[in-house]
Amino acid sequence: MDAPKLLPDIDSSALNLGDWAFRLGVAAVFVMFGLDKFPSDPHSEWVRIFRQIGLGDWFRYFTGVVEVAGGLLVLVPRTALAGMIVLAVTMAGAVLAHVFRLHDGAYALLPGAIALLLAMTAHNRWSR
Repeated sequence: MDAPKLLPDIDSSALNLGDWAFRLGVAAVFVMFGLDKFPSDPHSEWVRIFRQIGLGDWFRYFTGVVEVAGGLLVLVPRTALAGMIVLAVTMAGAVLAHVFRLHDGAYALLPGAIALLLAMTAHNRWSR
């Protein structure tokens, strides 16, 4: 006799839909914030932040390209894992920048949480 199931079977299409929704949300956020790193206004918040980091405008542009590329990689199922890893490392870098260069550690909590979420999701995808 089979043991009774405590949890209902989760339809694989529901998991697939949830995966798509998550990846679409991640992509939208990172593409939006990545493109925001290319302002036409030299007095934008991103320009100020990256000047405080001290690596110049090239680093702001580089970060924007990495965020857009990572967001687009997350959209494609075959490259989603690579995109999540790229974005998790980028957010870990943001944590380091907030703590060691900007000296505003409380602002490191959000990128830290995002890095952790992406890393956990990437680990879950890798183990499947």
